[in-house]
Amino acid sequence: MTEYSAATRINWLNTVFLLATPLLAIAGVILHWNYFAAPGLTEFILFTIFYFSCGLSITVGYHRLFSHRSHEASWPLVLFYAVFGAGSFQNSILEWCSDHRNHHKSTDTDDDPYSVTRGFWYSHMGWVMIEEENFQNDFSNVKDLQSSKIIRWQHRNIFLIGAFSGIILPAVIGFMIGGIATGIGCMVWAGLVRTVFVHHGTFLINSAAHIWGTQPYSEANSSKDSFWLAFLTFGEGYHNFHHTFQADYRNGHKWFHVDPSKWWINVFRYLGLKSNLKSTPKHSIEAARIDMKSKKAFNKLASRNIDIELFQTRIDEHKSSMRSSLYEIHKLKRELKNCVASSKKAVKEKIAELKKNYANLKAELKAVFKEMNRQYKTIA
Repeated sequence: MTEYSAATRINWLNTVFLLATPLLAIAGVILHWNYFAAPGLTEFILFTIFYFSCGLSITVGYHRLFSHRSHEASWPLVLFYAVFGAGSFQNSILEWCSDHRNHHKSTDTDDDPYSVTRGFWYSHMGWVMIEEENFQNDFSNVKDLQSSKIIRWQHRNIFLIGAFSGIILPAVIGFMIGGIATGIGCMVWAGLVRTVFVHHGTFLINSAAHIWGTQPYSEANSSKDSFWLAFLTFGEGYHNFHHTFQADYRNGHKWFHVDPSKWWINVFRYLGLKSNLKSTPKHSIEAARIDMKSKKAFNKLASRNIDIELFQTRIDEHKSSMRSSLYEIHKLKRELKNCVASSKKAVKEKIAELKKNYANLKAELKAVFKEMNRQYKTIA
């Protein structure tokens, strides 16, 4: 059990808000349904719009843009994230990003503001409900963000902006569409219910994403990858990848990974409102994946006293060759954009040859891992 310091005290504002909003949401749903009508299409549409607006303002804005500077965004999008991020009721950009940067700097240690080592509920929401002296923000780690007038404005007026965008705005839109009954319905569904959903979706990344899932890229900390969490959190569930490659604008780096935040960023890149997207080269990702896979395989063999030296040499050779192939493919693809038409054919042929070589190396490496697995099973 964690020993709280003498300087620890309850943050009553956060505690009352976090405990009251689910109760108010349930009560609001029941009362609206009984006294007016079941929620209709307007409530459903506004819930969806505000759920994505506020949720993506956290995952794309607060997290990937402001905390990790994984890309750049034009001022209309920064304003959008500031307004609807406030409506998610997760504090200001400066507060959120300062906590998050400290989390990455000191993951799983005593200096991690929401360390999962202190238990699921502490990392999920308990850390928001208490104040500890050593976790008071001085904002020294977010000086780069303080140069933005929009971010400073949001920090000064966070409660007013949040009340407007998170509660008042959906109620007003609903009232304009369908009168008092729809206005109250939209306040309940797009305001209160949506707030609870966005809250706990974000909280799951701090808690569940450090407990359940796989670690395909690193075991340096407790972060895990989970498709189900990614599905529930706008793509944030590929958390082991994110902790390993923090500056990447993607969390789900493969094309089939469910990552709506990545898709949102790409849409606005095509519209010219986002730029300088940072992505980890494929050869670095593949090297990390092979290192983790081989580490786990070697540990299994070592548990049966099987010599791993030969396997280690073969894996290192294949990893080096595969990384070189991917690097050359990456370099040639960049050259392809600038080379003249007459030389494009030769470059494309070289890329095709390297891809074929990479596929062969990958198949050979897969065979090495199968052989290791066979030896492990043979010596029971």
